[in-house]
Amino acid sequence: MDCGAGPGSLVCGMQFPSPLIQGRLIKRYKRFLADVLLENGEEVTVHCPNPGRMLGLDHPDEVVWMSRSPNTKRKLPLTLELVEADGGLVGINTMHPNRLVEEAIRADAIPELTGYPTLRREVAYDEGCRIDLLLEADDRPPCFVEVKNVHLKRERQAEFPDCVTARGAKHLGALQRQVASGARAVIAYVVQRSDCSAFSLADDIDPVYAQAFDDALKGGVEALCYDCSINQDQILLASPLPITT
Repeated sequence: MDCGAGPGSLVCGMQFPSPLIQGRLIKRYKRFLADVLLENGEEVTVHCPNPGRMLGLDHPDEVVWMSRSPNTKRKLPLTLELVEADGGLVGINTMHPNRLVEEAIRADAIPELTGYPTLRREVAYDEGCRIDLLLEADDRPPCFVEVKNVHLKRERQAEFPDCVTARGAKHLGALQRQVASGARAVIAYVVQRSDCSAFSLADDIDPVYAQAFDDALKGGVEALCYDCSINQDQILLASPLPITT
């Protein structure tokens, strides 16, 4: 992953390890499976690494792009990575945002999260939760960073969540408790698309999460949002988006 900063923008990205394979979506089902028609006419079942509804991104006949696992023994060798929607590419793999944010922090490319020499992943805390990234330094309190993948767009705004997420609301409460105990807590939303002008909460989809977000901000939790620049070769964490509440 390569990172670099420019005036008013962030450029930190990951490359796909091999050329992506194009196809057309037949259907997505059982949360983690999708049937795809390849360009050669073959129908295949692929892994869909996204537990959400993929609202607006699961229509039959949409152009999709998949990566192939180097593990020849994997039951489903293809993984759904990108969907063509609204005239652009949208990343749906929820595993990538954590990696993007982690590498950007390591490169001091996120101004709000600089100055922490130690970074740990998936650290257990607060009644069975695991924080995505724990940042530590000798001269300041620890910083708990929760990363969320965003792909829903409505009216040029990125929105989260795209389905009810009791787990997400639980994480916000846990972050708020860390602040109350003297730590720092940040929730970082990564919008895997480049066609949004702002970020907001989808309170009509999950009012409980939206309320938990408001409570968390009032309790001292910080919120960040970055969009992405995407093509068939790479995903770049690109620019901050304003958060509207």
